[in-house]
Amino acid sequence: MQIGIVGLGRMGGNIVRRLLRGKHGVLAYDRNAEAVAALAAEGAGGAQSLEALVAALPQPRVVWVMLPAGAPTEETIAVLGALLAADDVIIDGGNTFYKDDVRRAEGLAQKGIHYVDVGTSGGVWGLERGYCMMVGAEAAIFERLEPVFQTLSPGYGAIERTRGRNAPDDRAERGYIHAGPVGAGHFVKMVHNGIEYGLMQAYAEGFDILRTKAKEGLPGGHRFDLNLVDIAEVWRRGSVVSSWLLDLIALALAGDVKLDRFSGAVADSGEGRWTIDAAVEQGVPVPVLATALFARFRSQSQHTYADRLLSAMRFGFGGHVEIPQ
Repeated sequence: MQIGIVGLGRMGGNIVRRLLRGKHGVLAYDRNAEAVAALAAEGAGGAQSLEALVAALPQPRVVWVMLPAGAPTEETIAVLGALLAADDVIIDGGNTFYKDDVRRAEGLAQKGIHYVDVGTSGGVWGLERGYCMMVGAEAAIFERLEPVFQTLSPGYGAIERTRGRNAPDDRAERGYIHAGPVGAGHFVKMVHNGIEYGLMQAYAEGFDILRTKAKEGLPGGHRFDLNLVDIAEVWRRGSVVSSWLLDLIALALAGDVKLDRFSGAVADSGEGRWTIDAAVEQGVPVPVLATALFARFRSQSQHTYADRLLSAMRFGFGGHVEIPQ
């Protein structure tokens, strides 16, 4: 399939590379000309502007936008909406608020342009591991784009199959789903990221308890100088709390158990608070997820070891840099 990719950052660039490996034709654009040139050297076509990208793509065109949520994505989709024609497709693969997806789709539909929201998880590891994708789209457009999702997804073999699962649709087992109409993909990804906040907070607090078990003030026989590096490693192997996040913790601690390279001022990128907003709107109690979000707010002024571990996990899966100033 021929596809244009706008935004060649940590995830966008690797999406281009994975599509190239799958023999798709990719035309890449970014305001950073060096990023375009680097991918052109790897086999992608390079565009110098959004206008040039649209002009070079065959109709019906497909353009995947992989930019930060908010103004960069909003402005880019507005420009694309003016350039594209009926039956073309705009895909937003960033972390957009799902209600914005619904609004955009309604506006673009007036020109006959299709809009697709793809909740994309995989971070900087997606090139090798593949991306988990939750897609909101019209059914026919989802099927039109499926070759792209098949290439980007982990596919079979990434994890053992679920015993007893006999669902006729195996897309979920390959790493992507048609979550529902426009907005559903980013809604599912939003809740995914809210859960992520809670899981990360639980790991971070647990390791902080382990780290402080040797502190003065505890009875002598109750003080243990615990090896956090080994604990993270052993928990990865057969434990019920094993996960990719734990893998990233083990990797970070093996490099520096004190985590001095991280500030501990943990950013809130939006999805966590949107998840809490949805819970309030729907009347669902989410004390763990809410507390995890508030802990990030607190970390902006008071940093703990647990906060540095949160920063280390964020760097591990997403390349988010939160280092001491």
